[in-house]
Amino acid sequence: MRASSPNYKWFVAAMLFSAAALNYGDRTAITAVFPLLKRDLGMSDLMLGATGTVFLWSYAIVSPFVGFLGDRISRARLLTVSLGAWSLVMTLSGLAASAGQLLLLRVALGLAEAGYIPAATALIADHHGPATRAKAIGIHLAGFSFGMVGGGWLAGYLGDSLGWRPSFFILGTCGLLLTGVCLLFLRDVPAQASGAAAAETQSMAAAILSLLRIPTFLILTFELVCSGTVNWIFINWLPLFFRETFTLSLAMAGLYGTLWIQGGRVLGFVLGGPPSDAAARRHSRHRMLIMVATYLLAAPVLLIFSHSKSFVLIASAIFAYNLLVGFGYVNAQPLLCELLPVRLRSTAVGIMNMSACFAGGAGILAAGWLKSDYGLAHSFSSLSVVVFGIAGVLLAAYFTVLPRDLEHARKSGVS
Repeated sequence: MRASSPNYKWFVAAMLFSAAALNYGDRTAITAVFPLLKRDLGMSDLMLGATGTVFLWSYAIVSPFVGFLGDRISRARLLTVSLGAWSLVMTLSGLAASAGQLLLLRVALGLAEAGYIPAATALIADHHGPATRAKAIGIHLAGFSFGMVGGGWLAGYLGDSLGWRPSFFILGTCGLLLTGVCLLFLRDVPAQASGAAAAETQSMAAAILSLLRIPTFLILTFELVCSGTVNWIFINWLPLFFRETFTLSLAMAGLYGTLWIQGGRVLGFVLGGPPSDAAARRHSRHRMLIMVATYLLAAPVLLIFSHSKSFVLIASAIFAYNLLVGFGYVNAQPLLCELLPVRLRSTAVGIMNMSACFAGGAGILAAGWLKSDYGLAHSFSSLSVVVFGIAGVLLAAYFTVLPRDLEHARKSGVS
């Protein structure tokens, strides 16, 4: 499809849906084969947790830099290079012969993947205005969820019969093929080139200082740090929880450990996009009010882990929680874009990813450490306190700093 076509912006959303699916499929497939890594590479629970932590921390370290780069060069090319690099690392991970080698490759995977989300989020915002932005971002976010389910199921299914390595080779090869497609067809919008040129006059330190002067940006970063930590704890430990609690096979534990999370999120992202755009037509600040409502409804759902051993009830609670959080979270990135000029959007996402990944990595390790003393069920239930806290902070921001920041953005010509 030609970049000049009026439907090209939806082609971009579809392409990035596929890239997002591989992005999260590659980073999370490993959780479905934890028992095999214990057996084949002699990894302890703490080392298994470290596979998620070293990935997230290496990802976090470079995120601000590649985010800033995404505001200065072609976003389409940056995310394509990131896609090719992480796909190559994923393929090589299937050859790891020791726990040390695998952990080093997880570090490399984090470094390679860091360039994708800031550039992809900003590219979608470039192609889509406020009228369709949340819907397009919802499609992109749904790709991450599909990738988690598909990657977890594939790794578990192949792990039961062929071991943990084949799924790494398959996912890596698919990514390399998609890289070629992106090189041929994915393009920036002309306006992004002018935005990148303007950004070249601003240093990274100046860009970061500009962002730190926007209180709502700090609030949205806090929200992503807290909700992301909760999400990463579930992503990393839920497959093992299902295997140990309900004695499931690797394939079923990998599937159920991602299906209820990502199935709920996909539905939330898809259903939440149109109401978010409709609310923003009245006023952009209403996006945050939707977030407050969904977090307040989602927090009590997590208490089911401490009060039930029923597979149906637990699976339903996971699905409901993620449906509500997905419905709310699809508002965050469009709201961020309506607060910030084009030249700061990729940098902002990079900083937010850095903060969320450092916290998420610590959360994964903490859950692994607490697992032996308190069990995963009680650890999961305790996360409801975090979710209530997110809702309270967002509600305070809705009535205080958000109206001022949006008014300032409007006067500055942000769209």
